[in-house]
Amino acid sequence: MHADAPTRNAAARRSADGGRSGTTLPFLALVIANIALAFGPLFVRLADTGPVASGFWRLALGAPFIAVLALGGGARPTRLPGGLWWALGGAGVAFAADLASWHLGILRTTLANATLFGNSATFIFPIYGFLVARAWPTRGQGVALALAVAGAALLMGRSYQLDAANLIGDLLCLLAGVLYAVYFVLMARARDSMGALPALALSTAASLPPILLFALALGERIVPQDWGPLIALALVSQVLGQGCMIFALGRLSPLVVGLALLIQPIVAAAIGWLVYAERLGAAELIGGGLIAAALVLVRRGKA
Repeated sequence: MHADAPTRNAAARRSADGGRSGTTLPFLALVIANIALAFGPLFVRLADTGPVASGFWRLALGAPFIAVLALGGGARPTRLPGGLWWALGGAGVAFAADLASWHLGILRTTLANATLFGNSATFIFPIYGFLVARAWPTRGQGVALALAVAGAALLMGRSYQLDAANLIGDLLCLLAGVLYAVYFVLMARARDSMGALPALALSTAASLPPILLFALALGERIVPQDWGPLIALALVSQVLGQGCMIFALGRLSPLVVGLALLIQPIVAAAIGWLVYAERLGAAELIGGGLIAAALVLVRRGKA
């Protein structure tokens, strides 16, 4: 399945997203993606299936919508190079393992810990980008990274707890963050040659068998009684969130994509305030402001 001609200058676009007008839409898509993905833990908690099974339904219910959108955008079945199949297949397996680990961790630790560790790709993926480009961050990028670190620490500092009771959940979410970074790396390679929706459609299809096997191996309940949370999880997190994320991944640098992941903890904190009456203190508000400043700085600066 192929939507558009190979993006020969994809790498160049990802390494030069400063203030260029051509990256305005991808950056907006990136923001929308992280806002949508932040609702995922809420839907997982509301689902009456097992946590890994909810990840399966996120993919299974979302896949037809993504396929229709890809076909509507002009994608047609075609022969793909072997290396591209390996990238897409590996991305699918990595994403299935990421969802399984994260969904298990969400129910075994605090929401703050799950959000923090689950987005450890915030710093892993930019490091990959620097290694591939063989260039250290510029001064502006370094300042943006420092602001992001400080903001994340403040945002999670008050609620984060190292507790033996949360250890397994913390480790599962940390593993999910590493797997998410692997998924990003493989999908970034696929996006050099494919459109966003075809790449997402094929990687989603590759994720379905392994995540279903994970759920069955754990003896989870697969078929729900209430489909509402699972449909919302599929449409909001997979179709809208992941679709916008993969679209942006082909057009923005790893640094911008990585730092934008910190939008999710901000939105998660707002969800906790609205749904669970979790109060936001001054530290969380300042942390959110620092993260916003980091995004503005890295968006305006030259990559």
